[in-house]
Amino acid sequence: MQIIVVSSDFRTKKSLTVGIPHVVGLTVALLLALGMTATLANYLSLKYAATSDHPLIRSVLLADQHAEAKQRQQQIQDNINSLAVKLGEVQAHMLRLDGLGEKLAKVAGLKPQELPSATANSGRGGAATVGAPLSIDDFAKQLSELSGTVDVKADQLTVLEALLVEGSAQRKFLPTLPPVENINYTSNFGYRIDPFSGHSTFHEGVDFAAESGTPINAAASGKVIYADVHPAYGKCVEIDHGNGLVTRYAHGSELLVKEGDLVVRGQRIARVGSTGRSTGPHLHFEVRLNGVAQNPGRFLAVL
Repeated sequence: MQIIVVSSDFRTKKSLTVGIPHVVGLTVALLLALGMTATLANYLSLKYAATSDHPLIRSVLLADQHAEAKQRQQQIQDNINSLAVKLGEVQAHMLRLDGLGEKLAKVAGLKPQELPSATANSGRGGAATVGAPLSIDDFAKQLSELSGTVDVKADQLTVLEALLVEGSAQRKFLPTLPPVENINYTSNFGYRIDPFSGHSTFHEGVDFAAESGTPINAAASGKVIYADVHPAYGKCVEIDHGNGLVTRYAHGSELLVKEGDLVVRGQRIARVGSTGRSTGPHLHFEVRLNGVAQNPGRFLAVL
């Protein structure tokens, strides 16, 4: 493009040739100028607004600040509400743990209130507030209470575990397992007519009729303190279960253990026979505590 410039008296003239590069350069320069002008104007307006006491400007700035603060508060509240849901789920799990703890306490032979620190988890109730959002302070308080409850329940369950383990170990040393399978209970503990003399005598055990050779099992774990032939009991085994508790298995046909052996509950220790003072194949079973005969029916669940 060519531009011709003529003087006022038309005596002189000049021509200018404007190409595409000139147009582009001029456009860029114009845009830069406009941009700088807008930036400067914005800076000056913000600087003026920040230091100005004009009510309209102040109201606009405060409205923006309130909107931002409200948005941040809503985000915080949404996060708290999400955490509150998780907190409620954990509290529900704690209620199920309460029920489990009570069941375990009964198994361990305790009452729930006898568990350590049980009073720390006091009862709570009342009408629920519908639609009330949980504040940060409320959430922190409930979280602290839940943390304390978790500690209490952990202590309780630890004690229950120890009691149950101890009880399980003790039960292994109590003669509660029937010494023979498919038993035929024939004679009780207490006074009876002696089959040899015909007189009333005290029977210090119970008799189980069984075929000769029937396996005899240890009623509880312990140590064999006698495995030999006795004048009255025939082939006999005695097992010490600790704390003064001893079981006796008499009239066997064969002994499968020897003195000093350690046996476990249910282990085969002898076979039924009719040795010693006996009228036929059977097992005479005794339980003694500190040398005094006890009723085996107190230990054997089948009697």
